[in-house]
Amino acid sequence: MSITILIADDETEIADLIELHLEKEGYRCLKAADGQEAIAVCDTHVIDLAILDIMMPKRDGYEVTRQIREKHHFPIIFLSAKTSDLDKIAGLVRGADDYVTKPFNPMELVARVNAQLRRSKQFILSTQTARPVLEASGLFIYPEERTVFLYGQPIELTPKEFDILYLLARHPKKVFSSEHIFEQVWRETYYEGSNTVMVHIRSLRKKLEEDVHKTKRIKTVWGVGYSFHG
Repeated sequence: MSITILIADDETEIADLIELHLEKEGYRCLKAADGQEAIAVCDTHVIDLAILDIMMPKRDGYEVTRQIREKHHFPIIFLSAKTSDLDKIAGLVRGADDYVTKPFNPMELVARVNAQLRRSKQFILSTQTARPVLEASGLFIYPEERTVFLYGQPIELTPKEFDILYLLARHPKKVFSSEHIFEQVWRETYYEGSNTVMVHIRSLRKKLEEDVHKTKRIKTVWGVGYSFHG
């Protein structure tokens, strides 16, 4: 079965260049010149991975990602001229799985695409052998569907937020360091000083309404890491 990749970028030369290199790898490519067209492509085709420019006409990459994540869980790679660490963290927090800055090496982008597709396949295989449901005091986690319900209400999580929650919930009360969480979820080497995990944990706590329900499901063990408590 062929793998279909969406390339959304208003710069035609860049989109064509990416398409050229991905097609050499045997991938089928669909292109969109703006955010609105990108969403339409996702609604009418089965997409395995998306490469999104952030600054696009009509709807930017952040908005496209938000709408994609309402229905789909395929990997998303942001492609952007924004190069600061804050921009990269913002992109990851908003639902992207990877972030590549312009100008970029096409072969590096292909390598990142291959890596994301491998991780996606590995995660699907691992959830197929996992317990069908994890439940903890009103919190229900369905790994095969990658859905979460809190007191009967669906909770919208980004793919990385879901992966972190599922990792912690599968091992209640076990303390995971930020380094361990990063390497398990992102499948990359942790770099000192990164606050990516902390930002995702903060977002998770907000979505789990810990302040509203007065329930601390994800606890911080200062100087060590994080643990899940039902």
